[in-house]
Amino acid sequence: MAKKNPKNQAASNTIAVNRKARHDFFIEDRLEAGLVLEGWEVKSLRDGRAQLSESYVLLRNGEAWLFGAHVTPLPTASTHIHPDPSRTRKLLLQRSEINRLIGAVERKGYTLVPLSLYWKRGKAKLEIGLAKGKKEYDKRAVDKERDWQRERGRILKNA
Repeated sequence: MAKKNPKNQAASNTIAVNRKARHDFFIEDRLEAGLVLEGWEVKSLRDGRAQLSESYVLLRNGEAWLFGAHVTPLPTASTHIHPDPSRTRKLLLQRSEINRLIGAVERKGYTLVPLSLYWKRGKAKLEIGLAKGKKEYDKRAVDKERDWQRERGRILKNA
């Protein structure tokens, strides 16, 4: 039996990626958190119906919460359930991780940003980034550097 390619397997495990977060923030640290989900949400995630683009993480009363993540319900959802696509979802983290995040967010001015949503051993996991916001000139500098790398590749290819 042939071995599975881990690169392809990782791509198939990914449910949603927040590309805007990498553009708007400097990501300094990453954490993995579990999610408290309802049954219809798990079915929708298996179908790939999730968006993280406008979502954010807040710490309240010693707990982490995911706000603004949109999980579109399947049309075949049960009739006795009224799904809320953008409900607030609790994140599952260790107490020591939450305490470290509280210290970074409240004292050092960091922000918690969801980066990607993926499957790991049959469970939905959310990658959270501890981030600092970029200024407008930082974003322009990154764009300029990316364009230069692309142009340099074209020049070297033609030479």
